Amino acid sequence: MLNTILYIVWNPNVELFRIGSLAIRWYSLCWLLGLLFAYLIVKKLYNDQKIKEEYFDPLFLYCFFGILLGARLGHCLFYQPDYFLSSFQHFVEILVPIKFLPNGGMHFTGYEGLASHGGTLGLMIALYLYYKHTHVNLWRVLDNIAIATPVTACFIRLGNLMNSEIIGNVTDVPWAFIFERVDMQPRHPGQLYEAIAYAIFFFVGWYFYKKKPQKVGSGFFFGLCLTLIFTFRFFIEYTKEVQVSFESGMLFNMGQLLSVPFIIIGAACMVGGKWLKKLGAES
Repeated sequence: MLNTILYIVWNPNVELFRIGSLAIRWYSLCWLLGLLFAYLIVKKLYNDQKIKEEYFDPLFLYCFFGILLGARLGHCLFYQPDYFLSSFQHFVEILVPIKFLPNGGMHFTGYEGLASHGGTLGLMIALYLYYKHTHVNLWRVLDNIAIATPVTACFIRLGNLMNSEIIGNVTDVPWAFIFERVDMQPRHPGQLYEAIAYAIFFFVGWYFYKKKPQKVGSGFFFGLCLTLIFTFRFFIEYTKEVQVSFESGMLFNMGQLLSVPFIIIGAACMVGGKWLKKLGAES
């Protein structure tokens, strides 16, 4: 019999509180906290760089909808296209947080399934649209957002931990978690590994910003963020269970394959800062 005393038994209530039929989940709270802290950090960066206040106001909406839509589409199209593209009703479930029931009814589910790679791509597209609207230098925008992004990523992974999702492989390490809602096997807490790493990456980025704030606008911080997060993401996948069945026979899983382009883009931005400064127009 498994000796659970050796490991961390994990089975928190996914709901922070409930009022009637309205439930507030830890996962939702973590998302909101991650976005709030990123909002405050970027606001400080804009103030430090004397960027006009009116250019900051629309930034949050662009980021919020870019991340949410990108993360949702990324999950549905990268991981479950066979389900979401199989019928019109399933296609509607991509953007509307409901599930159609066999009896003809529907059930509110919230957005169950968000992919970080899709969220990153959605954010990049949203920031380009923000740049086209405000004409703030695109690379300055990307660098500022990149400094704050690891904080949001950290809170999202903590939300995954509270949901007992994106679990790790079975292991005998002494800090293993037993996710009771999944099974009674000790597993790597992959969500916690990522949350800790992303918190560290934020402080790394903040250190470089305080040392050389003049590099904001060169693409360095954008490249640093992508390179750190997705290089770590590539290797941490080796400790995690596959998320969907089709990944089982793959040499590299979907998370790893999707990480490679971001790593290449990140490295290119870090080493190509001089020519990046020539792109975009200062407002």
